[in-house]
Amino acid sequence: MDVAGQAVAALAYPRLVGTPVVGDRVLLNVSALALRLGTGGYALVVAIPDRLPPDPDGPGHLMKARYTPLQARVLGVEEEFHRLLRDADDIDGMPVVVADLHSALPAIVAGYLASRPGHRGPDDAGGSPRVGYVMQDGGALPAWFSRTTAALTEAGWLAGTVTVGQAFGGDLEAVSLHSGLLAARHVLGAEIAVVTPGPGNLGTGTRWGFSGVAAGEAVNAVAALGGRPVGSLRLSQQDDRERHRGISHHSLTAYGRVALARADIVLPELGGSFGDALSAAAEPLAARHNLVRVSVDGLPEALRACPVPLSTMGRRLDDELAYFLAAAAAGRHAAHLAPGARGDDPPGQHC
Repeated sequence: MDVAGQAVAALAYPRLVGTPVVGDRVLLNVSALALRLGTGGYALVVAIPDRLPPDPDGPGHLMKARYTPLQARVLGVEEEFHRLLRDADDIDGMPVVVADLHSALPAIVAGYLASRPGHRGPDDAGGSPRVGYVMQDGGALPAWFSRTTAALTEAGWLAGTVTVGQAFGGDLEAVSLHSGLLAARHVLGAEIAVVTPGPGNLGTGTRWGFSGVAAGEAVNAVAALGGRPVGSLRLSQQDDRERHRGISHHSLTAYGRVALARADIVLPELGGSFGDALSAAAEPLAARHNLVRVSVDGLPEALRACPVPLSTMGRRLDDELAYFLAAAAAGRHAAHLAPGARGDDPPGQHC
């Protein structure tokens, strides 16, 4: 695809390149657009050559997107809250829900809020929720690219975002996933955390060549810090690719091979032949993890009340309901693990 001479929509991050105005000449990166990639397929403003942004000022000595032309200086949470985090080594049993796609984030939070103590209905969060979002660098690096994260924060569903690794643009910046989890717990005061990459992911159709392997590494990090890892399964009834039908091979590899620590892997109670097939496909994970069956009663309503449109791989809520119910069920299970969970609520049933 040759984009020379064509009009294209382009995305600029003002904190990196300044704010374009009508009439500006801009330098564009169109490599992903020219390849027609589903991930990263945008024209991106690299620079406004005739009007460069002001030199960055203020504190911060941590570089993200290091050794690239657009490396960004940020204030690391480790330096901003050094005294608090210097010897921090534990997240106090905090439940952490792990998923391999950014699209699971709103569904996980919807399931959590609908099931947490004090919840009174689909439009009520039961007080001020303290959900921390820890964004890995397997997808989009700038958190600014995620309209979902911005909308959930504006709606009061997230207490804050921590961008880790090479990802940047969150409310807090952390060097590593481990440090990001500690920041979510001790700086944001999160009662639970959700770990996913930013929007977009990379897959190659091979067993190991996909960005979602980081979900297994996240389970290990949560366990190393004394947290409660909860695995959200990637399900599909509609994907044309056989390897993603039922339980995706991404989940089976990340949790079955990469995750060395024990986690609660949530199996939504979907019923019927599809539910039976899920149970059979998940059985190998029981050798390493706790398979937890969680009811999805009331979760479709919670998903429909979400303040952002739900979509995964171009498919909406009604097109891929099982996927979103699986994520919401993981959030529901985390609600029963969180501090202050009601003792009269039925927990997930261990297989």
